[in-house]
Amino acid sequence: MYCKYCGNQMDDRAVICPHCGIPTDKFNQTDGTAKSPPPAPSANSNSSDSGSIGFGVLSFMFPVVGFILYLVWVDVMPLKAKSCGKGAITGLVIWFAAAMIYLTIFIVIYSNTYYELPLLR
Repeated sequence: MYCKYCGNQMDDRAVICPHCGIPTDKFNQTDGTAKSPPPAPSANSNSSDSGSIGFGVLSFMFPVVGFILYLVWVDVMPLKAKSCGKGAITGLVIWFAAAMIYLTIFIVIYSNTYYELPLLR
């Protein structure tokens, strides 16, 4: 008999696959209760993936680094990639708004001083 989850050959009387550890159909028959096998681990699951405030702050301060980290981690560690993406977008918006405020203040200050200069004859 072959395991329907991992495909390896096993004993016909096996209740649990010795290769992947997932219960076979005989497991439900011997126990008498209807149990579903545990979900197979996905290829994208990573135990070290967790949302990180540190990477969010780093991405906020340096949005280019945040976008690069997002692109690198989007498939491997989606929670860290999400925090980097949020930090990068927030940082980019705030840096842009600060630049516009600075430019507006600069224009207002220097436009008033331009008209106060004495005219050359």
